[in-house]
Amino acid sequence: MFSTPRHTRSHHPRDLAAAHDARDRRAHHPDLTKLGGWKAMQKEGDLPEGRWDEERRWALRMGLTGADSIEDKSIPIFARGELPHYAGINTFLKAPYAEDVLEVAHYDATVLGIPFDGGTTYRPGTRFGPQGVRKISALYTPYNYEIGVDLREQMTLCDAGDVFTIPANLEKSFDQITRAVSHVASSGSFPIMIGGDHSIGFPCVRGIAEVTSKKIGIVHFDRHADIQEKDLDERMHTTPWFHATNMPNVPAKNLVQIGIGGWQVPREAVKVARERQTNIITMADVEAMGIDKTVEMALDMAWDGVDMVYMSFDIDSIDCGFVPGTGWPEPGGFLPREALALASGVAKEGLCGLELVEVSPPYDTSDITALMGTRVIVDVLGAMVSHGTLGKHKAMIDKPVQFPHGEFEGKRWSNPHPHKVGG
Repeated sequence: MFSTPRHTRSHHPRDLAAAHDARDRRAHHPDLTKLGGWKAMQKEGDLPEGRWDEERRWALRMGLTGADSIEDKSIPIFARGELPHYAGINTFLKAPYAEDVLEVAHYDATVLGIPFDGGTTYRPGTRFGPQGVRKISALYTPYNYEIGVDLREQMTLCDAGDVFTIPANLEKSFDQITRAVSHVASSGSFPIMIGGDHSIGFPCVRGIAEVTSKKIGIVHFDRHADIQEKDLDERMHTTPWFHATNMPNVPAKNLVQIGIGGWQVPREAVKVARERQTNIITMADVEAMGIDKTVEMALDMAWDGVDMVYMSFDIDSIDCGFVPGTGWPEPGGFLPREALALASGVAKEGLCGLELVEVSPPYDTSDITALMGTRVIVDVLGAMVSHGTLGKHKAMIDKPVQFPHGEFEGKRWSNPHPHKVGG
């Protein structure tokens, strides 16, 4: 007597119908044309490529053509530009270095490093923030697949290097920072400041406020309110918004602070926020309302009756498990995806300036904090490019300034004529 083989299938109509339904469920897929991945793939085909071709030609001109054994004839002998990501002299995203800062006027956006941590009240080390962010930014390309933006093709960017800050002197450093930001803003280029501790918020905003008669709102991402008048008898990294909102064209009612909370918000700051009627959205508020509603509220309050908006992003607004290299770590902050979505959502309406502060490489692990800071900057730029708002602030700079420069001719560390080999 033979047993029935295990693979034998029932031919009962009810069983056949059930098997057919199961097969349909397994084979079912959503309409791919509705997925973001499909749309992004199609959008890439519409992006120009001329700037990338130009950069490869430039690299061959500056770095000489490669060895005969190299099959890719776009590879030079000396590393120039984006590739390879592990080599080269790092500017932010390996963008052109505007050694002559008068050249920033030729670019849509300009990066300024502000290596200052004299306003730190706990962990020093943010003076190395610009170096850390620039170094890890070499990991990125200028193209973002999901939003279909190529910064190299759709905007121009330069790195003007670092502001010469004065260690242990807050006020002189503030004056240097203000003058640097005023110079970039006056040129029409969008200023991107990489700190440094959060005390730089005041001189950075002052640099823009001094070159316009228009009103400025501020969107501030942080776990800390940073609006008390003094800390340890000085204008430290806990005080920038008290002094910024003292300026006549920076109304306190247009200061929106997102992510505030925890056990490190001094009551002195809360009193000032209440007196000046600023706007605080806590982490719990963000969780309850969601990203889209938070962005909508922040934009409504920041833009109410002003002409342009400035963004200050403190890296410690993100949960310290993701950003250990910061001057004042606090648990309970944003998840990285939340932070990027919020920053991009606010930026899409256009900004007059962006500061990224409190990255402290000495406390960082595998550059992940600096990498997150880099991502905030490129996502903000990407949001403005994709919504056509980068440069929106230019029309508001109605009091531009000019600063004198020294006189010099020739080239540094060079002879007037090339060396003659064998002559």
